[in-house]
Amino acid sequence: MLSYRHLFHAGNFADVFKHALLTRLLLALAQKDKPWFYLDTHAGIGRYDLTHAWAQKVREYENGIGRLWDRKDIPAALAPYLDAVKAENPDHKLRFYPGSPRIARWLLRPGDRMVLTELNKTDFEELCKWMGRDRQVVIQLLDGYQGLKAYLPPKERRGLVLIDSSFDRAKEFARIVAAIKEAHQRWATGTYAIWYPLMEPGTMRGFARDVEKTGIRKILRLEFSIMPENSPVIPGCGMLVVNPPYQFKDEAQPLLDWLWRALSVEGAGGVKVDWLVRE
Repeated sequence: MLSYRHLFHAGNFADVFKHALLTRLLLALAQKDKPWFYLDTHAGIGRYDLTHAWAQKVREYENGIGRLWDRKDIPAALAPYLDAVKAENPDHKLRFYPGSPRIARWLLRPGDRMVLTELNKTDFEELCKWMGRDRQVVIQLLDGYQGLKAYLPPKERRGLVLIDSSFDRAKEFARIVAAIKEAHQRWATGTYAIWYPLMEPGTMRGFARDVEKTGIRKILRLEFSIMPENSPVIPGCGMLVVNPPYQFKDEAQPLLDWLWRALSVEGAGGVKVDWLVRE
């Protein structure tokens, strides 16, 4: 598993991939007037200072959000994500990077609601500092998988769950499979977005096989790699989306293709968008 504190990696290619897709999923929910619900199981601190010594140690953001910051050819589908990042930097200089809670809050409408769970006490306190006084936001010091049991199904009936584990514990893939199976039994009509790092092929085949065995239908798989497979860091990442919105697959493919061209290291890696399980 990964040795992980997100401030080292904030704003890197994996964040760009994850948050670009998250933005599109939330915008799809906003196409209807009825309120929606958002649950973030591994919320983190909400906002990351890229001048912090940890972020500066590896400077991963330079090959992620840093490559997009001054570009003038951002596709329309990516623009709302960039708008959310730029809202954290009103002086137009890239310093702060929003985590998924701040991205989601940027898109929250007056009638919508979000719940954030975070197990690390220090991160929880930092998250409360940034978002604790927001009446549309509930923040809980809680294991994210317990949060699925506590908050599903939501009263709104429409919404999105983001499962974005740090993968710093053993058997995390198995834990995710068990969690989404139980969560889906509680709330079968919700949309679930599950982020994961790309690891050795055997591990990824096993994860896919175990997800298929849950019996859940309509699971879209999106994978994004920008580095050679022998890279000393993870070469890429993926996201499973259960019950993706209408036309999300067709929208995601060109968006990720553009991001790959913008972020790939010497043409390495690639993009895959396919149905892991069809409806």
